[in-house]
Amino acid sequence: MDSKVSFLEAGHNETRVFGLSPAERARRFATKAKLAVVDRVPPAGSVIVADVGFAWDPAWLAHVRDSAGLAVTWRGRPVLVHAADAATAEAVVAAIEAGAALPPALGLTVQDAEADASLYNATLRKREDAYLVPLTRDAVPMIEKASYDASYKGVTDLLTLYLWRGAAFHITRWAAYAKMTPNMITTIGVALCIWAFFLFKEGHFAAGLLIGLVFMVLDTVDGKLARCTGTSSEWGNILDHGVDLIHPPFWYWAWGVGLAGWGLAFSQTTLWTIMAVLVAGYVVQRLIEGAFIASFGMHIHVWERADSRFRLITARRNPNVVILFASLLVSRPDWGLLAVAWWTGLSCLFHLVRLGQAYRQRAGGKEIVSWLA
Repeated sequence: MDSKVSFLEAGHNETRVFGLSPAERARRFATKAKLAVVDRVPPAGSVIVADVGFAWDPAWLAHVRDSAGLAVTWRGRPVLVHAADAATAEAVVAAIEAGAALPPALGLTVQDAEADASLYNATLRKREDAYLVPLTRDAVPMIEKASYDASYKGVTDLLTLYLWRGAAFHITRWAAYAKMTPNMITTIGVALCIWAFFLFKEGHFAAGLLIGLVFMVLDTVDGKLARCTGTSSEWGNILDHGVDLIHPPFWYWAWGVGLAGWGLAFSQTTLWTIMAVLVAGYVVQRLIEGAFIASFGMHIHVWERADSRFRLITARRNPNVVILFASLLVSRPDWGLLAVAWWTGLSCLFHLVRLGQAYRQRAGGKEIVSWLA
């Protein structure tokens, strides 16, 4: 990306989305896209001009940023335009201010957002039609829901994708209007995560799962709040992803210790063998994922459709919690921990085989590309 690309909003609109004015929200998205936000057309260098009369998926901004000379339009009106010079940018601003179409003499490549909105988002592992609509008061509920849906990963676990998606939207929206930051949500979640650990350790499995469920929902909300409002920080990302990475093994160990309260305690040898399998399997899966990214430039979960489907149930925290919950229903929480260990080993084997298959296919001359691309 050209480091000299600037970003300038044009037009007038006071309709708020997630409690943010159109200009503030657009500027936040531009900053996250590593654009230089400016107050007027710069005398030199390319600039992206955005009409604040519209709401758009941040994926559009990345798309336009990487496509010099592209004009994304809605019913002929310019919405996001990557102008190569000041003269072109001035003409675009004038067209936006007048609510008019672009002058043909500008020679821009035009993409009609209504006819062609399919974009691939590598970060969120999905291809979908990105929203771009006029920003009016009546459209705000639809825009907020579209923004929230756009922030969702297309390939993730079953619970996140389906179970609490609706509830997390309402919490995200409430948090945005309450001026809460993603870091606030993450901090509350961390406290609940620790509380669940101690509940598991004392054998209060039902209560621990309930608190853990709230934590897992908030673990979804903080990321969605950051993407919907354009607010994120380096510390927040470290805290959020750090907690996600390290807490599951502690939960499993606490669950194993808590079995004593049910008269179902494992021997120390058995418990530590289970923990060794869980931790080793967890680490190996992460290493496999890292190796796939390093080798093929994408997540293993988006290679082929089978990989995306397996991601719904692979041995990560959320699917493993389902296993633990099922064991609690039959009053055998010890079976649950054993099942999680077995499932971790099988999931690790699946991904190891898939990594080997990818290397073999590449060695045979086949290009490894995502089925979503």
